Amino acid sequence: MRVLVTGAAGFIGFHVAQALLARGDEVIGVDNLNDYYDVSLKQARLDQLTPHKKFSFHKINVADKNAMLAFTKSGLTHIVHLAAQAGVRYSLQNPYAYVESNLMGQVVMLELARQTSQLKHFVYASSSSVYGGNQKVPFAVEDAVEQPVSLYAATKRADELMSWTYAHLYRLPCTGLRFFTVYGPWGRPDMAAYLFTKAIAAGQPITVFNHGKMRRDFTYIDDIVAGILASLDHVPVAGKAPPFALYNLGNSRAENLMDFIATLERTLGKKAEYDFQDIQPGDVPETFADITSSMRDLGYHPKTSITDGIPKFVEWYRAYHQK
Repeated sequence: MRVLVTGAAGFIGFHVAQALLARGDEVIGVDNLNDYYDVSLKQARLDQLTPHKKFSFHKINVADKNAMLAFTKSGLTHIVHLAAQAGVRYSLQNPYAYVESNLMGQVVMLELARQTSQLKHFVYASSSSVYGGNQKVPFAVEDAVEQPVSLYAATKRADELMSWTYAHLYRLPCTGLRFFTVYGPWGRPDMAAYLFTKAIAAGQPITVFNHGKMRRDFTYIDDIVAGILASLDHVPVAGKAPPFALYNLGNSRAENLMDFIATLERTLGKKAEYDFQDIQPGDVPETFADITSSMRDLGYHPKTSITDGIPKFVEWYRAYHQK
């Protein structure tokens, strides 16, 4: 395979690129290295990838159609589109970033896929955020997702709809993956595991929203990567319906946030100081993945509990910040 991975310097993109290289695929990485969070962490991830002979990197914004469409001549066979403006809460502050990266970026990538004659599969990141405030749990891909409670979620649902349209119009095989709260080594500094670990280690209070009454389907990065690679290799087939698929990639366990924090406390050997706050606009109290179709079609079987995954994250965190 010759795979274009967007967001290659990001948390999930970095791990996907590593996994593809490890199995012998050629990877072209794209990332704009924006400053949404510490660019040095993104560069440190890239430094792990650049020694590979089958890896090349291009600093490009996926919304730059002229730069991205140049890859139509690159012999791509597959695309894993993970680049996006992430974060539910940040979308309240900078909505335009989400329109550019998540909407324009998705259209550009779909056009790239459509215009690449030998392309076999377009896989892209969606999010569990599309389920909004759904009361039915676990969340299944068949559930209604027409009432997103954040702009981020709305852009991700729009990505799914645009992809369905391209699958319908051009018979372009498209698979969307709804990720559930991913954590692990090389994780994002704006997410719970990193934020809490940093604060507890420094003896600073952690901000806990909805007074701790939150449940999240925390999913370890290795399980997510296994699901992405399995979906990449499982190409939807065109028939009467377009070659289009959607899957949940989660751990299929809704963990109490306070249990997640307690596991961090035990691993770090320190108690947390709590700053309890009301739930934030755009946030939801619970996420929980129904992975029935992912298990059936992709052979997806997440293996890592938070009691196994959190120590691996903390080990990486300590090593990375001691350098």
